[in-house]
Amino acid sequence: MSRAHHILIVEDEPVTRATLSGYFAAEGYRISEAGDGEALRRAFARGDVDLVLLDINLPGEDGLSLLRDLRRTSEVGVIMVTGKSDAVDRIVALELGADDYVTKPFDTRELLARSKNLLRRTQAARAVTPDAPVKRFDGWALDLDRRSLTDPQGSDVRLTRGEFDLLAALASNAGRVLTRDSLLDHVSHRDWAPNDRTVDVLVGRLRRKIERDAKVPTLIVTVHGVGYLFTGR
Repeated sequence: MSRAHHILIVEDEPVTRATLSGYFAAEGYRISEAGDGEALRRAFARGDVDLVLLDINLPGEDGLSLLRDLRRTSEVGVIMVTGKSDAVDRIVALELGADDYVTKPFDTRELLARSKNLLRRTQAARAVTPDAPVKRFDGWALDLDRRSLTDPQGSDVRLTRGEFDLLAALASNAGRVLTRDSLLDHVSHRDWAPNDRTVDVLVGRLRRKIERDAKVPTLIVTVHGVGYLFTGR
């Protein structure tokens, strides 16, 4: 199945772009290349892109702006590949919906492994599971089959993949305290550092979307020193 996957490499540095393209093509992936935002949009408009490797430092529109635009219309897998190691850039990328973040210089084998993991997760997310339940809480409805969230007024609320996976894990374990480590496993499926803030960032985003008052949360409650508790009410 992986040999049919289409990867779009967005990188303005020709040598790096050629290196990545050659490496992933040798692994059997279909490759498209883009050196800037305009080329990205042209490649993406042709459809069939399964994964985007997106550099932050691009001429014209930077990668974060392009990521914001992508997330308005698509849930395609996105791995930020950048020379910027600043934690702020990483947090902003996660806030905007990036699935993963790799800094240069990187090991191409590690990038391949992360890409395979993300492609596997996105493929599984599209799989049909007819008997998946609908989780209901405080007037909300989380459909695990359709991967959709409906607010108390019946309107669809858009979630990024990470937000959905985290809310699904919390709602499926209502009344139980889940550690950050276990939640991180649900949303990343990759190696992580002890100071990884992915879960906290996603919780903050979810609270702004589903809590009546994000500053005084009653659905997703922090259990200090442990993790989070989903009350389901």
